Amino acid sequence: MAPYRVLVVDDSGFMRKIISDLIVQDPQFIIVATAANGQEAIDAVHKWKPDAVTLDLEMPLMNGIEALQTIMREYPTPVIMLSGISEDNTRETIKALQFGAFDFIRKPSSAISNDIHQVGDFLLEKLRIAVLIKSYQPIISIHEKEKSTAIDVAPFMEDESSAKQKLLPREEPLLTKPRASIKDYSKLALPKEERKSSEQAAPVLPKKAILKKTMETPLNELKALEIVRKTVSKKPPNLSRSIDLDTPAARNTKANIPAAAFQHIVAIGTSTGGPRALHAVITALPADFPAPVLIVQHMPPKFTKSLAQRLDSFSELRVVEAEQGERVSAGVVYIAPGGYHMELAKDVNGFSILLTEQPQRNGHRPSVDVLFESMIAYRELERHAVIMTGMGSDGAKGIKLLVESGIKTAIAEAEETCVVYGMPRSAVETGCINKVLPLQHIASGLVQAVMK
Repeated sequence: MAPYRVLVVDDSGFMRKIISDLIVQDPQFIIVATAANGQEAIDAVHKWKPDAVTLDLEMPLMNGIEALQTIMREYPTPVIMLSGISEDNTRETIKALQFGAFDFIRKPSSAISNDIHQVGDFLLEKLRIAVLIKSYQPIISIHEKEKSTAIDVAPFMEDESSAKQKLLPREEPLLTKPRASIKDYSKLALPKEERKSSEQAAPVLPKKAILKKTMETPLNELKALEIVRKTVSKKPPNLSRSIDLDTPAARNTKANIPAAAFQHIVAIGTSTGGPRALHAVITALPADFPAPVLIVQHMPPKFTKSLAQRLDSFSELRVVEAEQGERVSAGVVYIAPGGYHMELAKDVNGFSILLTEQPQRNGHRPSVDVLFESMIAYRELERHAVIMTGMGSDGAKGIKLLVESGIKTAIAEAEETCVVYGMPRSAVETGCINKVLPLQHIASGLVQAVMK
């Protein structure tokens, strides 16, 4: 019986010790080696062949992003990034997720004992999932060509909740499938060559203008909506934002697009593996896509803003972190801010974003179920829902209710392209999904449904 082997990478010896001590609290894991920079990490991966890696972002000689790309290319291994919460760190973390990192955690504060233990619990949870998925469901490249645009929904793999219970120290070999079956996915986030260099970081974009009529919506209207829904948070992001339409930000090409009417609306829910999956879908939608896209990605505050900025820099569509009261417009992608549920709301002026701080659903805020359920009443819209890679079952209940209310399209990502086939499986098992598509065909499926 052998425990799972973890490589810990950080330029701080003190932090390497903290992370190592947190990991070995679970006897299912041992620290097989540590490394102080990216080059040492690559050498250690080749030498020790760890089952998982924790990887710092900022290191000398070779940083975490550079090391990650090499590891994914030469010896694909589940990598959990350790990130700070500065704007630069959150932006680099999103880039790492798109380059193939399995997940991330916030770096612990060495001064706060409770914080260290909380981060340790999160880290162990993600490590347990990472080695489980590595053993049972290797990832394939989303660039691999598929002959079929739809996949038979059966048979299913065993339920992840039961698979979790089987996560015990195991005898060698580690993998139920050969390591070679885990294809290289280090290039999934590459932009279109004619538009962006693969090494170019997403710019910090200026605030984007929206219709002045939207921004001048009387506060009493928002309060009235608050009373009706009884769910509006006390301080949702930028409730009282005011933008001058004559500023340089307002003249930005994407930002200076009048709010467009729509008959179709798309909602997407995802979790682990979501940033890379969203990149594949959103960047493949055309500039004239005639519907708004509302997205719930399970992610903490601050990181969702960086995700929106990075997707915006690659996409033909405008991509924003959603703001309270913002009018919903065709051709715009709205990402729920971390820490807030996002709902579709309607008043006399049309559809808008409603952000709330109601309790977590399915352990998450934002929750996919909350978004999907908020769309049930709006039968005048042609509604399309998608559930992609992620652990758990968030979104399954909501998409079933949407289908029962007459939704036109219910798509689940196929198992073969999921990082974690949890949320899509749960949705499929409700019996309501009418399309199961590999990741590379989801955007075309939406275009066909919306623009037919």
